Parts: sequence; C-alpha cells; structure tokens
Amino acid sequence: MAVIPTNGVGEADPWTHTTLPGVEHLSLADRGGVPVADTHLEPSWRPDEDIVAAANLTALARSVGCREYEELHAWSDSNRAEFWAAMVERLGIVFEHPPDRVLDVSQGAENAVWFPGARLNIVASCFTGDPAAVALRFSSGEVLGELTYGELRSRVDEIANGLVRLGCGLESRIAIAMPMTIESVFAYLAVIAIGGAVVSIADSFAAEEIATRLRITGADTVITQDIVRRTGKTLPMYAKVVEAGAERIITVDTGGGIDLRSGDLWWRDLLGETSEFTPMVTEAAHRINILFSSGTTGDPKAITWSQLTPIKAATDGHLHQDIHPDDVVAWPTNLGWMMGPWLIFASLLNGATMALHDDAPTAESFVRFVAEAGVTVLGVVPSIVAAWRSQGSLDGADWSQVRVISSTGEASNAEDMGWLMERLGAPVIEYCGGTEIGGGYIAGTVVQPAVAGTFSTPALGIGITLLDEEGNETDNGEVFLIPPSIGLSTELLNRDHAAVYYEGVPDIGLPLRRHGDQMERLPGGHYRAHGRVDDTMNLGGIKVSSAEIERALHDIPGVAETAAIAVAPPGGGPSQLVVYAVPEPGFEDTATWREAMQNAVRSHLNPLFKIHDVIPIDALPRTASAKVMRRSLRSTYTAGQRSGAP
Repeated sequence: MAVIPTNGVGEADPWTHTTLPGVEHLSLADRGGVPVADTHLEPSWRPDEDIVAAANLTALARSVGCREYEELHAWSDSNRAEFWAAMVERLGIVFEHPPDRVLDVSQGAENAVWFPGARLNIVASCFTGDPAAVALRFSSGEVLGELTYGELRSRVDEIANGLVRLGCGLESRIAIAMPMTIESVFAYLAVIAIGGAVVSIADSFAAEEIATRLRITGADTVITQDIVRRTGKTLPMYAKVVEAGAERIITVDTGGGIDLRSGDLWWRDLLGETSEFTPMVTEAAHRINILFSSGTTGDPKAITWSQLTPIKAATDGHLHQDIHPDDVVAWPTNLGWMMGPWLIFASLLNGATMALHDDAPTAESFVRFVAEAGVTVLGVVPSIVAAWRSQGSLDGADWSQVRVISSTGEASNAEDMGWLMERLGAPVIEYCGGTEIGGGYIAGTVVQPAVAGTFSTPALGIGITLLDEEGNETDNGEVFLIPPSIGLSTELLNRDHAAVYYEGVPDIGLPLRRHGDQMERLPGGHYRAHGRVDDTMNLGGIKVSSAEIERALHDIPGVAETAAIAVAPPGGGPSQLVVYAVPEPGFEDTATWREAMQNAVRSHLNPLFKIHDVIPIDALPRTASAKVMRRSLRSTYTAGQRSGAP
C-alpha cells in the first residue's frame, strides 16, 4: 500500500485537505475530491508524496496557477476554452492550419464549435515523438513482439497506400470487424489517414448485427480476419462477415485455411507500397469514426467521432489514468467498443506504449503477458476482475510494475476492486462515460484516495449535475452533462441528435445534455453508479437496448411477449440480464425458455450476453398509453432479491 504523506508532526495526514506539492492545504469538500474524515467510506489506496509530485495533474495545475486539485477542477469547469487549449498544447496536437480561435458558442453551448478554421489530420499527432520509442508491444502466440513509433508509422503508411490503390479515400466508410490486433491498429489509423471514417464493429457480434451496422453506415468494405482463436476455441470471423452481406472484404490470414469469395482480398494484397503517405488534411469536424451505442428503441445509434474526439480520450488518459511516455498501457477491448479507439489515442497521443494480447483476458496467457510486457497502466472490466479473484488467476503473478488500474464498462463490485487494490498496491481509477462523449464524465485520479467501487471526481473539462424526476438537483438521480466540452457528439447518422440529447431536458438555468446514467453522490463527495435510468442496459461492457433483446426473442415457442431488464446483483457489480415472459394461452412448458432464449440472443445479437433469469408472468405492467413499465419490473425483481424470492 502507498505510504500516506505526513503533516510534519509525526501524524499521518488523512487527506482531509489534499494538496499538490509545495502549496497550502485547501478543502476538497465541494467538487470532485473526497474529504475522507467526513465519510464512512474507507479508502483502499492513498497516494504518497512521490506519486502526487510526478502526476500529470500536478504539472497542469502548476502551469495554470492552481494550488490543489479542487481549484484545478473548478478552473477546468469554469474555463472550458482555456482548459482545452492547455490540453491541446500539452498533448502536442498538430494543426496544418491553425484555428481562428478555441471555441465558438455563438449558436449556444449545445452547438459549440471547437477550433473553428483549423485543418489537421489527427494521425499526424500520433507520431510527433521519438521514432525509436516503442509504440506497440504485442503477443503473437507465445512470442512477445514490439514495434517502434517509426515502424508503426511505416506500417500505417503502407496500408494507407494500399487502400488508396483500391480506390478508397476521402469520405470512404470502411468497417473493421476483428479483434484488437496490430493489424486492426494499422488499419484504423490508415483509414483515418486517407480521410475516411472507420465503422467500428465488435468481432463478437452475430452476422445479423454486423449487417445492421453495414446498412446504417453504407460501408462497402470490411477489414476482418479469417478466424478468431479464444481460450482454445476457433470461431469463424470471415464467414460471419460474408453472411452479413459485405460487398468487399479484406481478410487477415491467421492460418484458418479458408477460401475467399471472388472479389475479396487478402490483407497481404494491400502491402507493397512503402513510400511515406501524407495524411489527408481536413477540417476539425471531419468524421473519422462511426461507433454504435444502443438507444431505447430500434437500431443502435450511429455516433460519429470527429478529428477532435481523440483529444478527449487522450486528455482523460493524461489526467485521470495519468499516462506518461514511459508507460505501457493495456486494456482488453476491441474497436467495436469505444475503449478500442480510446486505447489507441490515449496511448499514442501521450507518447506511451500500447500493449495488445491475442487471447481472452481471463486466460493464463494474459496474466503472463501483463508481467512480460511490463504493463504499468492496466484497464479492466469488473467481470474480468471477478473472474481473476474467484479463479485465483493472480496467484503467483508478479504484477509489481502495474501502478494504475482503471475500470469501466460495468458497475464495479467494491469487494472485487478492494481486493485488486490491496493485491497490487495500486489505485483503481473508476471511469464512466460513453461513446457519445469520447471518454468519461466521471472518474478518479492518482492524487486522491481511491475508495473501492466509487468515483472521486467529475472529469476535468466537463460539467455534470444530478436531477430527480421533477428536475430538481439531488444527491441520487439522473446524470445530465453541462456542455460545452470537446468529445461531445454533434450528430447521429440515424437519429435526430438534438431530440435524443437535448429535447425536453429540465430547465435549471444552464444548458443540459441528457445522458441516462443514474449516479449517487455519497457523503464527502464520492459517487457511486446505479446503472441506467432508461431502457438501455450495459452487458459485459456493451450497451444494448431492451428492445433489441426483446426483438431477438420474438420467435421463442410459447412466448407471447417479453420485457428485458438489467438488474444489479445484491452485492453490487455488473448488471444481470433478466427476462419477463408472458406465455401464450395454454402453454405450460416454460422451463425450456431459458436455454432457447440464450441460444436466440447468442445467434441474433452477441454470445457475450448471458441471461441470468427468466420469469414467467401473466401480463406485463403497462402505462395508460400501453408502454411497458420496465422500471416497475426492475423494482419488483430487486425487492424479490432482497426477500429471496423474485
């Protein structure tokens, strides 16, 4: 455990007043920080003086004249333009043509324009450092490989040249549906370099869901691989993309022994032109990535990232995960989840090394990889930590070099995260946000104590408030964001963006943006997540709507209608999927439903979605307008959990 700095009289300073080095003590009671003496929450980790002194937050605070974290956070909230200008400078963002100014809010904060007049290609900013520094460290079977920044740049240039030869270029939409491999990173950066937009598709999705994403975006080219190997199993990948109806497929050959359709290409067909590629320069608002996040009905929302969204990802990594150039950053993820692009930009724009493993994070090989690759900043999903703890995966592992852990994707179980912090002597930075933010709105820092399963601060450079159902500020309610901030989406390809995020929000005298999470502000200033307030759920780190689950279940024999909900387990932690089902008249064999429903979800949506429980019900509760009252079902199920009989 970290040593607590002393106050000079032999007594440990409990960080009731948290300071940056060499400045006076000031209270953290109002924003972000936690005066530990005022709360019953016991920190599992506290920073020592050396950690605080070396933190990126400390350097930023000194550069802008702030004396401690509370003051820095308040400054970043009140001075958005100055904050983001400072971060652009710290990250070394390269503008081919400088902006006219930092921020234009003449059309309102919800329609803010950042760096108007600027022209750039964000890929160029990924390669401003030492070309001999290590950019990628990766596992390939039992072999640990690495590429320098110079070598990574050459591979990206080669793929960019190959894509241009195929006729791809400005405004091309090219899907990537494959695991997080070095080839996926080459392809991702190359598509952006040529002025195109990556269509991000998780490799775990069924063919039907891949087809939906291709249809929404109009992507005519898909980059994938032949097969996927996971925990000893071989899973089809190219075959799924073919079934999804992709027009043209570029396939990485991993030795799966498949044959390609006429007109499809092997990855090696892109190779050959090694001359330097000059990235296509466009305006700051140019689309570089289309990702997906479920709404409450219909198709998933198609969210676009601009050239500036990576700045939000890299800023969070710089300040909240405290990524430095000598760090090695690993996060089990893929490009279909926002944390895949986040990992690329948070690593490369901070000059760090990105670490990629070619198997599941619960495999023994991943535990070895973290040690052998020298991972110092490790991202996790709570369910992964639960598996490590229950299976004894870390017994005998030497992860002493890991100095920061960060958790996102699901609500954390406090016991699991407390165990991990005690095991590694490192903080868990809880991190919550969204695809439409490009990062987080609430997190932790390495200059504050870490309380297991909670957040210690709203993210820097963005504002939040919690409101109850009547629109009043509360300590336990729905999260609303207070724009402007770099990273906030400005368009949806298949929805009315203004209607989704701004229409009907409460009037509290400030511009508000709907987000949909429920948070509780705890005594002393920590926050705890309580899932979603709408009909969206987060399963295994992937957002999915109740409507999508229910649509996948519509052909189950004997089922008249269903309602899918997500519930938190009694001890906290990742959400569990529960299905209420109304039987058709005379149907009694409901015991077969669970297996049939699991198979349907696996084949139509995603095999990672696990059904926890199926509850037969005579009729679904509805409002006067016939809408299903899923919130009522959640309350009923939760009450049943407490009594032992849902």
